Amino acid sequence: MTTPPSSRGARQQRHQLIVDHVLAQGDATVAELVELTGVSLMTVHRDIAELADRGILRKYHGGVSAQPSMVFESSSDFRLHSHAGEKRALARAALPFVAPGMSVMLDDSTSALALARLLPEVGPLTVVTNYRLITEELRGAEGIRLICVGGEYSRTHDSWIGLPAMDMISGISADLSVLSTSAMTAGMTFHQEQEIVSIKRATRQAGARSVLLMDHSKVGRRALHRLESVDSFDHVLLTGPVDEELVREMRELTDVRVVETE
Repeated sequence: MTTPPSSRGARQQRHQLIVDHVLAQGDATVAELVELTGVSLMTVHRDIAELADRGILRKYHGGVSAQPSMVFESSSDFRLHSHAGEKRALARAALPFVAPGMSVMLDDSTSALALARLLPEVGPLTVVTNYRLITEELRGAEGIRLICVGGEYSRTHDSWIGLPAMDMISGISADLSVLSTSAMTAGMTFHQEQEIVSIKRATRQAGARSVLLMDHSKVGRRALHRLESVDSFDHVLLTGPVDEELVREMRELTDVRVVETE
């Protein structure tokens, strides 16, 4: 049976209401969402299941979450709204590492997306990425030669991953790799998902030089899988506030710059 257009529209509006609420709060109980939407408990459960299947929210017993944990990363939709000002500041600080004529490898982080939005200022460039939103951003940009990494599409990350993506990234030699990850300590970076670790390692290794972009919420934290040691990156850009002792320890390993936010 086909859902009437009016019903589809109401469901879409309800889904947006739920997503906006969870993005603002970090998580929500089913009871909260029933009160918020004014629909039945079963309808909210169906809404949650659909949003979770799309990788927008994450279900847990009694509610949903958009926040990352040590085991699961948050969705691309959530990351787009998280610390956006800090990511713009990181992107602006990373832009001087890019010069006309270079090849640049960008990972599927929203920090790299912020940098991608600035790259038409620099061109001509060759940009390689597995992140759909970066391809959308740059596909019409003059002076940008765009190479898209293919593979298995991940709805949660809105990017292409898996063995085909790994093989393609491993065959690329770029002038610069720019990436971010979920967590770092003074000596190690981390990510929650093993498959994403492999992609990010290959991305870092694809560049003759590498830049790591990290907003302050990711610093001094751990996640399930080790990614790369901090000294594997040529440059680390952080936004504050960051513990001064932690920065001092990092600076014994590599070039670390604390970026002022907007």
